[in-house]
Amino acid sequence: MDKYKRIFIIVLDSLGIGAMPDSPKFGDDGVDTFGHILEKMGTIEIPNLERLGMLNLHTAGNMEAGAEPIGRYMRLGEASNGKDTMTGHWEMMGIRTQKPFQTFTDTGFPPELIAELEKRCGKKVIGNRSASGTEIIEELGEEEISTGAMIVYTSADSVLQICGNEETFDLENLYRCCEIAREITMKDEWRVGRVIARPYVGKKKGEFRRTSNRHDYALKPTGLTVLNALKDGGLDVIGVGKINDIFCGEGITQTHHSDSSVHGMEQTIEICKEDFHGLCFVNLVDFDALWGHRRNVEGYAREIEKFDRNLGVLLEELREDDLLILTADHGNDPTYTGTDHTREYVPFVAYSKRMDKGGALENEDTFAVIGASVAENFGVAMPEGTIGSSVLDKLM
Repeated sequence: MDKYKRIFIIVLDSLGIGAMPDSPKFGDDGVDTFGHILEKMGTIEIPNLERLGMLNLHTAGNMEAGAEPIGRYMRLGEASNGKDTMTGHWEMMGIRTQKPFQTFTDTGFPPELIAELEKRCGKKVIGNRSASGTEIIEELGEEEISTGAMIVYTSADSVLQICGNEETFDLENLYRCCEIAREITMKDEWRVGRVIARPYVGKKKGEFRRTSNRHDYALKPTGLTVLNALKDGGLDVIGVGKINDIFCGEGITQTHHSDSSVHGMEQTIEICKEDFHGLCFVNLVDFDALWGHRRNVEGYAREIEKFDRNLGVLLEELREDDLLILTADHGNDPTYTGTDHTREYVPFVAYSKRMDKGGALENEDTFAVIGASVAENFGVAMPEGTIGSSVLDKLM
């Protein structure tokens, strides 16, 4: 018999809680996403996170730890060699990544890659540098529309992004070009984690805006994950937000596209009202995409507050046999230099109405305790080659 009928894992994308011992090797000395936000803001309104024990786990600024948190909490180190979205999520579900994905932040993509992309897509590439998506569209959108070129850019992540105007590029053609880019970047020396279609509308500067028709073309996980084991065991595996893209659909039985992190939480609340048996796995990307990469401390803080309000609603909806786990996949300290992710510990905050009390757990050195605990709960075997040990007995 399952200990919990339903488990909700919510990833607050990039909400790290302090530098790991090896962070300087990643260029991330002294980083602390959550702590530095609190220091800069002084206080933020997060009563539900406080109740669960987030401030007992990590606090700064004028915030104080709660006297009697109702959740169980610890910090998780990352065993994989990386600090990106896919590496973090894959590790949660049992995969340890030894070789990090390629990034082209400083140089843009190699001429050989661009030449092959232009030849196979039948379009000239403009851009080819690290940039903000909204800024490069504003700069090059008119040129793309008038010449029929396509805007290619990267970021601090391991990603190749292609912008296309939905009215002149055609959405299906944009997707076709991204599929070609995905195939090209399967070469080991060009191996990026994701290719992303970034459609937009508008005819001139000042009018351009990106649409929700974004599509991610991620690498498939390098092996089977806990999600595969759950699906093969006849359980529901519901992905919300980027989860389906991150795992390339592997092990997912149902997916929900989110327009924002607020929307993702609203979807999760509605899913919580339904009857299912298994896992609801949620990624809330706006912390990272809108605020972390743009080094916007106040925006990040306000996003945490928005999340907290919906967290309160979700806590009311949870059933007696539900387990909620809050975590992150890496850091993205908005007070740090550059625009890159940051190598950090991540929070693990768990709650169920079945718990008799909250309190601290012993820290773990891998995110994979999450997937291992889910697997044990539902009585499925961890796939061969995966890592992680369950802490389920500490969550009852």
